[in-house]
Order: sequence, then C-alpha cells, then structure tokens
Amino acid sequence: MFLCFVFIFLFNSFLSDAQQEKHYLHFKFTALSKANTLPEFSAEAVADGRQIVYYNNEDQSWVRESLAEDDWTKSPALPPDSRDWFIHQMKTLSNCTNTQCSELHVLQRKTGCELEKLPDGTMNLRAFDEYGFDGEDFIAFNSDTLQWIDKNPKAKETKIKWDQQTERNQFLMYYLKTCMKWISTFKNTKKSLPNVRVFVEKYDQYRKVLTCLVTGFYPRDIKINIRLNRIIIAKQASTGIRPNADGSFQMRTSVKIDRNHNGSYDCHVIHSSLTEPVSIEWDGTCIDCATASHWLLIAVIAGILLLILLVLTLIGYCIYKKKMTNCEFKIFNMITIVLNILV
Repeated sequence: MFLCFVFIFLFNSFLSDAQQEKHYLHFKFTALSKANTLPEFSAEAVADGRQIVYYNNEDQSWVRESLAEDDWTKSPALPPDSRDWFIHQMKTLSNCTNTQCSELHVLQRKTGCELEKLPDGTMNLRAFDEYGFDGEDFIAFNSDTLQWIDKNPKAKETKIKWDQQTERNQFLMYYLKTCMKWISTFKNTKKSLPNVRVFVEKYDQYRKVLTCLVTGFYPRDIKINIRLNRIIIAKQASTGIRPNADGSFQMRTSVKIDRNHNGSYDCHVIHSSLTEPVSIEWDGTCIDCATASHWLLIAVIAGILLLILLVLTLIGYCIYKKKMTNCEFKIFNMITIVLNILV
C-alpha cells in the first residue's frame, strides 16, 4: 500500500514537471586580470539556451544574433554597466595597477531573470544580479531592498561602496523588474517550424517500433504524441527535448506496435511556430521488415540470373571450341538441374 502511494506521488510529480513551462534570459560577463592568450573581457546573453548577443573582442562591440531591429531598440538588451567599468572592478578587487597584473584573477557576473509557468497558470519570476571572484561567490543584489548582500568576507568593503551608489541601484532594480518583458520579446523573436518524420523499424519477431522524430524547432517547448485512429497511445517512450548544433531542438517519441496490427497511425505535433497542430501519418512502410515472401522472391530472381549466366557461359565456351552438337545436351541438363534446385 505504501509503495503504491509512493508510485502515485512520483507519477503526479512527473506530470507536474512535464506541464511546467520555463524560460530564462541570462547575461554572463567575465574579466581576467592576466589574460595572456585569452581575451581580457568576454560577455554574452543567452535566452532559453540560444545566444542572442555577444561581445566581439576584435571590434570591441556588441553583436546581436537572431534579433530584429525593433526588438533590439525596444528592449534594454544589456545591463547598465559598461565593459570598462567591469574591468575596473576586477582590477580594484585584484589590487592591480592600471596596466598589468602579476597574478591571475577572475571576476564573473551573472544577471538576468528566470520565468516559470506552473500547471495552475501562476507565474514565478526570479530576477538576480550575482558576482563571483576567483571561483567563489562574492556579492549579490537584492532588488527589493536596493541593497547588496556580501557572500564573502572579502566583499564587505565592496558592499558598503555599492550600497551608496543609489542611482545605479535604482536603475538595476528597474532593469531586473522588467526582465519578464524581455523574456517574452526574445522568446518570440525567432521561431522555427518543426520538421516531422514518421518511420517504423523491426523490433522482434512479433513487434515493430513506430518512431516520430521532430527536429529543427524553436522555441524549446513542444508537445508530441503518437496516435492510433486519432487516439493518443499510452506508454510512449521519449528521449526528451535535446539541443541541435544550430540552436534549435529535437525530440524523438516511439511506441511498440504489433507487426500485423491494422489502423491509422500518425504523429501529432503542437508548437508555437505553427498556426495549427501538424499531423503526419505513417505510410505503412517499414525500414527492415522484409517478409519471407520477399526473401523467396529475391532467391528466385538470383537463381534465374545465375541460370542465365551459366547458359551464356556454356554457349560461349562451346562456340569457342566449335562443339555445338554436344553442348545442346549439356545446356539442357544444366537448366534441368537449376530448375530442380529452385523448386
């Protein structure tokens, strides 16, 4: 009884997680005190696993990706602090001179927001601005109190200094509070249609595996179901949503079906890039499901081709030896032997 309760609880928890919708917008900054061959400063913005803007060190400028001009100008796509300000903070914490540092130090910053839509329709929004120094948590901003939280004893002096920068803190608060709107902007900027493919492979003597492969879609969230006669089949196996190299996503769903089962199977896909759901039917073909009759047909054809090849070879030999009279009897015997083997 207890095990049944645990199973039901875990199953319901799994369904709840599957129905949750999550989106995020992260800005990541890194500054090195002793760069050597690495860039002194690097930064990027990532929305739902896709890079939307990055800092180009060669041109020392920001480069946007997959953003329309209107989306770029409407959204404050970058945090208020500049590259020079960030590098200055790193050198201050590292006790470096303005030109060179003798030791390697790393200052990192991660800011942005994460939006989670729960199954009951409510929204959870977490906005943050966090710093790390030399691989340890350093300091974080509290947008409710407009105060900094020192997470490391080394950050106490920085906290006192940054708490006094009221104008900057006000701007940071506004920046973080409106992050949900930016998520919506970036989430809807680029949409890629899913490419749907349905195929069947042999599983064992009695069953086949019907697979629905959906790839190339963006944004990430998608619903895929294999149906029989327009009814969703239970116990579908899924790989889950996986990233592609180009920033899009893919997902594979499959079910085991009886080899001789008749019915209309289709893959039903719901995605935000589609004006209406897409349904692709299985055409009935199977990749490696050759039947015994197929193999018999192949054997017959191979036997006939072999017979023709042998007869032609014998005729050529007889012509060459100029003994056609004796060859007629040999050709007849060869044809008889091959036919007996095939039968």
